Amino acid sequence: MKYLDEFRDPAAARVLVEHIKRRATRTWTIMEVCGGQTHSIIRNGIDQLLGGAVEFIHGPGCPVCVTPLEMIDRALEIASRDNVIFCSFGDMLRVPGSTQDLFGVRASGGDVRIVYSPLDATQIAADNPDKDVVFFGVGFETTAPANAMSVVHAQRLGLKNFFLLVSHVLVPPAMTAILSSPTNRVQGFLGAGHVCTVMGTSEYGPLVEKFGVPIVVSGFEPLDLLEGVRQLVDLLEDGKVELRNAYPRAVNDAGNVVAQQVLNDVFVVTDRAWRGIGMIPKSGWTLAPRWAAFDAEKKFGVGHMHVQESADCRSGEVLQGLLKPNECPAFGKSCTPRSPLGATMVSSEGACAAYYQFRRLDLAHV
Repeated sequence: MKYLDEFRDPAAARVLVEHIKRRATRTWTIMEVCGGQTHSIIRNGIDQLLGGAVEFIHGPGCPVCVTPLEMIDRALEIASRDNVIFCSFGDMLRVPGSTQDLFGVRASGGDVRIVYSPLDATQIAADNPDKDVVFFGVGFETTAPANAMSVVHAQRLGLKNFFLLVSHVLVPPAMTAILSSPTNRVQGFLGAGHVCTVMGTSEYGPLVEKFGVPIVVSGFEPLDLLEGVRQLVDLLEDGKVELRNAYPRAVNDAGNVVAQQVLNDVFVVTDRAWRGIGMIPKSGWTLAPRWAAFDAEKKFGVGHMHVQESADCRSGEVLQGLLKPNECPAFGKSCTPRSPLGATMVSSEGACAAYYQFRRLDLAHV
């Protein structure tokens, strides 16, 4: 398949692996901030191929995983109410809240539906004018434009029964928090290509300058990732601090300007809590005042809900790159995809799920 097979060529991969291992004079610590990249690295064994040259630490790149427990509980509260149709992408339904998940609400009679687009939810609202329809808007900058457009579309249709529960988070502030931490180990970042497709690369230059850490924007196929790592290792070995784009077929400096205009109209930047990490200033979006009529938190009065994270789940350390998933004592034991303690085990992009699925179980006894 074009744009897939040519980026999975084993011979080309071996050339890149050999270059990286030959070039590296030490083990460099690199963080990817994208769950899709994490799964590709683990699924294709890139971490094992580059052992001794590169240590990958997995950042907070899974939006499902960083959605705070209190937001899940707000979703559960809304979805449990009579007269509500609660819509979400499928990956949110098994994320555990304080007492249950959205599948549990559906099993108890709640009208919880999986949709493939937020515009599906607006259609459900149009078809059910006697019901309040809520879409769970979760994600990084990648999914935000479509979620923003659902509100615009609902206004154009004159819908009074469509609402958005917003839990959008932004990548650069999270990278800032990681780099500012006294426990930071990151020496180079792989930038998330899909985020940069929307937002461009301009937000990353100031991080490179402020923290003196190179960033290389990368895609998701094996050769994309290996080329990103190659450029990072070359920069690190040469002592150069630069921002580079190793994903030019999808990313440019400006990004998608039309999508950015929609985001600037519908959302405003806000402080946002990240599951397992805590509050990161100016790290998320919420609906702008002119769109407040579509705000599910205000409509259903759940904004006050705050809960404590489980002390048994160490996903916060995983999300900050301080702990490998299989170094957690609960990994593969009390925490499995069937009985997850945290979202990193149940999400399709979670690091713990990747380690479990692709059998990185060797340290599970720790």
